Amino acid sequence: MGSTLPIALPALQTNPKFIFFTDFDGTITQQDSNDFMTDNLGFGTALRKKGNEDVLYGRRDFRGSFQEMLDSVTTPFDECIDLLCKNITLDPGFKAFFEWARENNVPIVVLSGGMTPVIRALLAHMLGQEAADTLQIVSNDVAPRDGKSINEVGGWQVVFHDDSGFGHDKSLEIRPYASLEERPVLFYAGDGVSDLSAAKETDLLFAKAGRDLVTYCEKENVPFTTFENFSDIHETIKDIVAGKLSVKAAATGRK
Repeated sequence: MGSTLPIALPALQTNPKFIFFTDFDGTITQQDSNDFMTDNLGFGTALRKKGNEDVLYGRRDFRGSFQEMLDSVTTPFDECIDLLCKNITLDPGFKAFFEWARENNVPIVVLSGGMTPVIRALLAHMLGQEAADTLQIVSNDVAPRDGKSINEVGGWQVVFHDDSGFGHDKSLEIRPYASLEERPVLFYAGDGVSDLSAAKETDLLFAKAGRDLVTYCEKENVPFTTFENFSDIHETIKDIVAGKLSVKAAATGRK
């Protein structure tokens, strides 16, 4: 049994005492790549915001809203990637946190409601190819539409990771770690509606200040702490790893 664990739970391979799960868009990046495509190439900001609001207040599921957003983008996929690489920027504190985590055996697992090829392309552009290749990413995918190539007009579509109403239920990735008898301390960082399924699953949740996830946590009484950028997360986790701060004391809510 023990020998099969690392395959099922890759983040355990180095026997870490802490694992950091994180959203990608609007968390590791300063802008959301899917929102950017929808606002600039798809049906626009007003319809996207209405869809997000409907998800946040339980009027519809994330999967349907997200599918509609991306279906409105008919630009060839390679052109989308090119545009995103020119416009999406990395959180100013992420690179330092990424390097510290690697040196201190804190695996980073990217759990995204977005699409793996977009995430890998952006990470390679912002952090270098090696980082893009080594980070574990669990996300949705992209496929060509019938008879087309993804790099032609109307040629690509999102392929969801699972059958849930989220399209990618992030809690499903975290729960096997959370249910281990002896397990690492689990962190999660996120900002929006695609993070709702993960919000209750870890020991400490970092919710981006001023975003939808904070509203949800307060509504549902989920313990959390806010962050402005990754420097805040880095400082808190460094103190927890060093034994200077407890997970419970760190969950200070809205600052």
